[in-house]
Amino acid sequence: MSDKPEFKPYTHPAGGWGAANATARALMEQSVLAKGSRALLAMNHPDGFKCPSCAWPDPDREKTLEFCENGAKALAFEATKRRIGADFFAAHSVTSLMARSDHWLEEQGRLTGPMRYDAATDHYVPCTWEEAFALIGRHLQALDSPDQAEFYTSGRTSNEAAFLYSIFVRAFGTNNFPDCSNMCHEPTSRGLAMSIGIGKGTVRMEDFAAAEAIFIIGQNTGTNSPRMMTELVHARKRNAPIVAVNPMPERALIRFTEPQDPVKMATFGSTPIASEFCHVRIGGDAAFLKGVMKTLFEMDAAAAAAGESTVLDHAFIAEHTHGFAELKADIEATQWPDIVAVSGITEEQIRHVAGIYARSNATIICYGMGVTQHQQGARVIHQIANLLMLRGNFGKKGAGICPVRGHSNVQGDRTVGIDEKPTPAYLDRVEAVFGFNPPRAHGHHVVESVQAMIDGTAKVFIGMGGNFIHAIPDTPVAYEAMSRLELTVGIATKLNRGHLVHGRDALILPVIARSEIDHQKTGPQFVTIEDAMANVTSSRGVLHPASADLRSEVEIVCRMARAAMPDSSIAWETFIDDYDRIRDLIALVYPDLYHDFNTRIRQKKGFALPVPPRERKWNTPTGRANFLLLDGLDEDVPIGGPDMLRLSTIRSHDQYNTTIYTNNDRYRGVYNTRTIVFMNEDDMRARDLSEGALADIETISTDGTERRVTGFMVVPYPMPRGSIAGYYPELNPLLPLSHFDQISGTPAAKSIPVRVRAASIRPQAQPETAAQPEPQPA
Repeated sequence: MSDKPEFKPYTHPAGGWGAANATARALMEQSVLAKGSRALLAMNHPDGFKCPSCAWPDPDREKTLEFCENGAKALAFEATKRRIGADFFAAHSVTSLMARSDHWLEEQGRLTGPMRYDAATDHYVPCTWEEAFALIGRHLQALDSPDQAEFYTSGRTSNEAAFLYSIFVRAFGTNNFPDCSNMCHEPTSRGLAMSIGIGKGTVRMEDFAAAEAIFIIGQNTGTNSPRMMTELVHARKRNAPIVAVNPMPERALIRFTEPQDPVKMATFGSTPIASEFCHVRIGGDAAFLKGVMKTLFEMDAAAAAAGESTVLDHAFIAEHTHGFAELKADIEATQWPDIVAVSGITEEQIRHVAGIYARSNATIICYGMGVTQHQQGARVIHQIANLLMLRGNFGKKGAGICPVRGHSNVQGDRTVGIDEKPTPAYLDRVEAVFGFNPPRAHGHHVVESVQAMIDGTAKVFIGMGGNFIHAIPDTPVAYEAMSRLELTVGIATKLNRGHLVHGRDALILPVIARSEIDHQKTGPQFVTIEDAMANVTSSRGVLHPASADLRSEVEIVCRMARAAMPDSSIAWETFIDDYDRIRDLIALVYPDLYHDFNTRIRQKKGFALPVPPRERKWNTPTGRANFLLLDGLDEDVPIGGPDMLRLSTIRSHDQYNTTIYTNNDRYRGVYNTRTIVFMNEDDMRARDLSEGALADIETISTDGTERRVTGFMVVPYPMPRGSIAGYYPELNPLLPLSHFDQISGTPAAKSIPVRVRAASIRPQAQPETAAQPEPQPA
C-alpha cells in the first residue's frame, strides 16, 4: 500500500463503522484483540479501570461498553504485546533513535525494566532499581538549592501518587511543579476562579439532560472527548439547540453515529449535531461573546421599554454578582463593526445566536483549548462566565460552565497538591499533618521551568509521565536547554522523545499502567482519579503487568523521596504496601473535600467533590460572582502586516496529546503525513500556493530569534481568512516561549502569528514508521 501523502474528504458521519473499524484495527495491530476486548469491558466501570485518555465522566446510565475509539486505542497501545528491553537499547543508540519519528517510537512497545544512559556508548543500559534511586538521591542531595530541580506531573498520574509527589517535593524544599495543566487548562484553574471562586466546571452529567441549549466553543469533541458525543446526540434528539463556535468545521459536530446504537449502525444512520455553526476567526472568540452580550443588553432594554419580561436575570445579578455596571458600560461601548471585523462572524448571525441563548432557560457553555491557549485566554473565560451570569446560568439544573479537560486526572492532580502556587491554608495543613514546614515561595510553572533550564539554574528534571519535551514551546531551544541538565528522569510506560533529549545522566523508569493489576504486600491496590466534573472514582487494573520488573507510581515516588531524604521522618515505605494509608492522609490535609475518603470511595460510583457555585456560593474576595472585563476585543497582541496569518496547532484524530497512533487524520481526510498546513483557498491564492504545494512557515516575532519550519504541504480547508492550522508537536518550533496567557502562563499555541511562503527547499523524507498506514475510508 502506498505511503505517499493523500487527501480525501471524509463524507461519512463521525463515529459509526469508521470508529468500530479503527478500534478493531488498533487491537489487532497491537496483537491484543482477545485480551484488549476483555479489558475494554472493564474500562470505565465501577469495578474496573478508568480510561487513561480523556477526563470525560462516566454517564449516569450504565452501558455494557463505556469507551470510545480513542480510549480503545489508548488501551491497545498500553496493552500491546510488543516490548522494549535491554536488547532493544543495545541495538539502538540514542542518536539513532532521535532520527526516528514519534509514531515509530510509540510503536516499539512497553518498557520492561529500568535503564540508565551511558555516555561512553550513547546507549541506555540496564540498571537495578536500587541503582536508579541511588543516582536520583545523589543528584538531588548535590544541588545547591532545592529550587534547582523541576518536578513535572502528567495528567495520567493518580491522586495517590500525585499527593505523595507533592509532599515529597515540598519536604525536599521547593514548589517547582510544572504540570501538564500549565499547557492546557491553567487559564481555567487561575482565570475561572477569579470569576466564580473555583477553577473547575460547575455542571454534572445530569445537567446535559436538562439543558435547553448547549454552546461548544473551541473544542473538537469527536476527537478530544468522544464520549461527550453521546450527551450531544441525546440533546439533539430532544431538539435542544447546539451552537458550535470554532475556526474549523469538525466532522463529529456535523453528523455523528453512536457505535453502540444498533439501529443507527444497522441502517447507516446518523444524528446531525450542531444546529448552528459560527465560523469564528482564530482569536475572535472574545469578540463573538461580546457581540452576544451586546445583543442581550439591547434586547433587555427593548423588553423593559415595552413592559415585557426582561431578558437578563436581574434578581440573580443583584443578589449574586459584582461589577455589573462596569460590564454593561464596556459592552455598550463596543462597536458592531469592530465585533464583526475581529470575530469574522456577521452581526446577523451573532444576533441570531443571542436569540437562541435568550430563549433558553438553562444553558451549558463548554469550551476547550481553542479558548484557553491564547495570550488572553483566561480573560476570554471571564467573558464566558459573564455571559452565563447575565441569565443566571449558575446554580440551577441544566446550566453552567463546562471546561472540557483533555487528560484523565489533570484536574485531580491539581486538587491534591500539584500546584506551583499553593495557598497558605493548604501549606498550613501540610505542616500540621506531616510535621515539616513546607516552602512558601511560589515555584515554577512550565514556561518558567523551561526558562530556568535555558538560564542554567535548573539542574534536575523528573517527569512523572508525559512527553515534556514535545509538549512545550520553542522545540530547538528546549532541546538544547534540556540536554545541559545534570539529570533527567522519565517515569513512563512507553518510549518517547523525552527520553532521548536527556541530561548528562538520565534514567528511564518503567511504571505499571492504569489498566494493569497493582499488587502490593496487602493485596491488589486501587487508585483514584477526579474527572472533569469533580467526581472522584476508583480505578482497578485488570491486566497482568507487562513485566515483573515494573513498579507502581506510588512506589517510585516513595523510593525517590527516601533516596533524596534518607533522614525523613515520613514513613514513606508504609505507603507502598497499602494505598488506604495515603487516602487517610489526603483526608487529613483536605477535610472539606476528602473526609471519610476510604469509606466514600468504596461506593459504587465514588463521590462528587463540592463545587460551591452549584449552590450559588462564591469563594471570591467580593463574596460574589464577579463580572470581569477584557480591554477591547483582542485576545492576542495585534500583529500588523497584510501577510500575517494566525496559526493554531491542533491534534489529529489518530493522536492523543503527543502520542501519535498513526500518521492519519481520518475525519479531516489526511493520510500518511503530518507535515501539513490547513489553509483557506483565498489565502493560498494570495500566496501563489496550490493544493499539495510545499510551504515554509515562519513566526512573526520581535525577540531576534528565527523560528521556521520548511516543506509543509498545503491542504485547502474551510478555514476563515487569516487563519491556518497544523499539527503539534511538529509545529511547536514556531511557538515562542514568551507567547503565553498573561494570567496563567499557558503557551498561546492556538494563535501564533506567522507568514507562509512557497518552500525554499524540498523537505527531507519523513521519518520511517513501523506500522502500515490506515486504509482509506470506503
